[in-house]
Amino acid sequence: MALEIHILDYGDIELESSFLVLGRDCGRTRRVYTYGFLITGGKYPIVVDTGYRDNAIMETLGMRGLQFHENMIENQLARHGLKPGDIRYVCHTHLHIDHAGKDDHFPMTTTVVLNRRELEHSVSGLMHPQYPKPDIQHLIERLHTKDALRLEDTELTGEIELIPGVTLDWAGAHTEGSMNIHVETAEGRATICGDVIYDFNDQVVNPLNEIHNHEPRVTGNHSVSKREEKAAIKKLLNGSKFLLPVHDRPAKIEADQVVGRLGMQVPGPITETVPRREWFPA
Repeated sequence: MALEIHILDYGDIELESSFLVLGRDCGRTRRVYTYGFLITGGKYPIVVDTGYRDNAIMETLGMRGLQFHENMIENQLARHGLKPGDIRYVCHTHLHIDHAGKDDHFPMTTTVVLNRRELEHSVSGLMHPQYPKPDIQHLIERLHTKDALRLEDTELTGEIELIPGVTLDWAGAHTEGSMNIHVETAEGRATICGDVIYDFNDQVVNPLNEIHNHEPRVTGNHSVSKREEKAAIKKLLNGSKFLLPVHDRPAKIEADQVVGRLGMQVPGPITETVPRREWFPA
């Protein structure tokens, strides 16, 4: 059976628009998705990212959480006939407040997988309060429980295999320890890329305020350099057939351009066609 990625809908977030795309609509509020991902068809079911703990915790960042009963992680997994205890691995693109808030819903027999550098980054204070205390405390409990945590060093080792068809790779952007999860599907490589990309349209398709050819727009929230973030986006566009960020719908990529948008499964039907951008005038 070929590997598939099913999108888990953890609810929405309302936040200031320029947090997502640098310089966009400063002071205006935008509502975005918060997705997780279920990888099926392999040796084990795998979850990537677990969303935010509750609506109230988002207020610590001046944001509004919009999470309802149907968005609870148990209910999202139940739609696919699974319970938290059925999940072998929970992988994290990174540990920000909206990505690692429900690891404690999984038993200690489910191994949480992340970059060691990301755990170090989470306790450095560099991006406080984006790493809330209850989330990190739970990971420290896992750190001291046999087989409950798996730490990788992908910035040093390069891409490594988690199970056949699923590999982990250093993202090189957003946070110091962010990780991409590559999934080999029947239609090509799909990459779950966390927050390296927040918004395809304003960062890639029609990059906001960018005048240079083939130049993506950076986000308004990162702890690495702008140059590193631009390079990480270009690498994603050149390396995968599908890209799946956490706060935007999945995209199909051809010749390093976004050509279509997908729904709640990858591979899956194209729900919106995006015209190719002509890099050179006719």
